[in-house]
Amino acid sequence: MARLNYINYQEFDAVLTPENRLGWAPTSKITNHKLPQIFWADGSSWAEVNLWALTRALDQRIKPDTVQRTMKHLRHYAAYLEEKKLDWRHFPIKKEEGALRTFRKRLVDAVDDGNLGNSTASNCMAAVIQFYRFAEIYDLVGAAAPMWVDKSVVIPFHDSKGFKRTMTRQVSELAISNRRRAGQLLEDGLLPLRSEHMSQCLRYTAEHETEELHTMLATGFFTGARIGTITTLTVTSLDTAREDPMTPGVFLLPVGPGTGVATKFSVSGNIMVPEAVLAELRRFATSTTRLLRERKAKGGDKNRLFLTRSGEPYSVAVVNRLVHGMRKRAVAAGMTFMENFTFHQSRATFGTWLVQLLLEVTSKLKHFAL
Repeated sequence: MARLNYINYQEFDAVLTPENRLGWAPTSKITNHKLPQIFWADGSSWAEVNLWALTRALDQRIKPDTVQRTMKHLRHYAAYLEEKKLDWRHFPIKKEEGALRTFRKRLVDAVDDGNLGNSTASNCMAAVIQFYRFAEIYDLVGAAAPMWVDKSVVIPFHDSKGFKRTMTRQVSELAISNRRRAGQLLEDGLLPLRSEHMSQCLRYTAEHETEELHTMLATGFFTGARIGTITTLTVTSLDTAREDPMTPGVFLLPVGPGTGVATKFSVSGNIMVPEAVLAELRRFATSTTRLLRERKAKGGDKNRLFLTRSGEPYSVAVVNRLVHGMRKRAVAAGMTFMENFTFHQSRATFGTWLVQLLLEVTSKLKHFAL
């Protein structure tokens, strides 16, 4: 299957050696230590996409995170092309049989089935279309007929002085509209696991996966913390947890700026940690396996709760790869409900459980009042 790798990119200039021979010398102008590149299953490079990634990485107006995010979407497209044995440059007479349209249909079907967020599908298709626009400009596709039909959309807006203005934008007919469904949806459109499925998942990870992955997943299911927060938990942060005076058995663990524990948009707050989960995290912090990894860690990384075998802190990307591998093995073991599982579903599962619990308590209070 197509994979996404990150390489160290260094720009070189042609120079004359002391022997008057042509040589190459690295420059100090352009370096990129995490340039995303896509490779096919046979190890060959998808040169056109990788050129697009390099072009965008060299553009100072585009953030590195944006380049990496769009290449992740292209990796999904590459995997689809290999699965269906399609050439990305093939545009048949029957438009609906082309790779772009069949890939779009798969994304739409995944959204309709509840397996993919609408915003994710929209962004994925937009990234693919962006690449094709680049490829068309540099004549890398060679399509004899138009790849799609663009339509003009008039967007109204107000300028800085308050006057109403309009601008025209070209939109592809293949774009997936990022429209919200009616009613309330969970974050990112994710579906929670049923309680029995969650229990089965944790039993499986406890028996067959690494202790680190199992503990991180359990923390996600029972606290609702984001993966970026869990991977940055520290040993000392566990000592800052204080029991909620209103909810015995539940501890509040401070996270955000000043705590050393990362949060989205650097929001300050507390995560709710059940007493049993906090006790398990403290036991894990002093386990032999973790302490041996701590010895290999450098500087401030020694305080990280979760460390890899080499003593490095876990990144979100590494955890996602571990979950991807675990998911395949779990499905092979008969757990079909894990087919589209992502770590973030642990957060959705926690949120659903918490709402159900609050509704039950509220219902009992109302009944008591009557």
